[in-house]
Amino acid sequence: KKVPVTILTGFLGAGKTTLLNHLLQVQQDKKIAVIENEFGAVPIDNELLNTKLSTAEQVVVMDNGCMCCTVRGDLLGAFSAVMEKMVDSGNALDAVIVETTGMADPVPIVRTFLQTPAIASNFQLDGVVTLCDAKNI
Repeated sequence: KKVPVTILTGFLGAGKTTLLNHLLQVQQDKKIAVIENEFGAVPIDNELLNTKLSTAEQVVVMDNGCMCCTVRGDLLGAFSAVMEKMVDSGNALDAVIVETTGMADPVPIVRTFLQTPAIASNFQLDGVVTLCDAKNI
């Protein structure tokens, strides 16, 4: 059975991390891995990441560039790490949530996901959720 993957995207301050933390808190009976894309020397979500570490099954942080620019190697590595831990622990995941940086274009991420057999054989794209800050639209 393929693990469903949801991509969370949206501009800086749109509420991606808030939504992710809420999902992790509410779905504590689910085993959810998180692939977190941080961009910059000091992660914006550093404090919130500590909350995720305590509620997520696994957190993989990609901090060496925007996911849509370095997508091939980094995303493959992140999914490989998730898969490796899943195999090593013998526990299947219920879901993977990919949180992009606020500057990421989700199209190259989706394209890589769909066109890479190593990812597509074990994971299924469940959806792309785009958040926006309604107050500032």
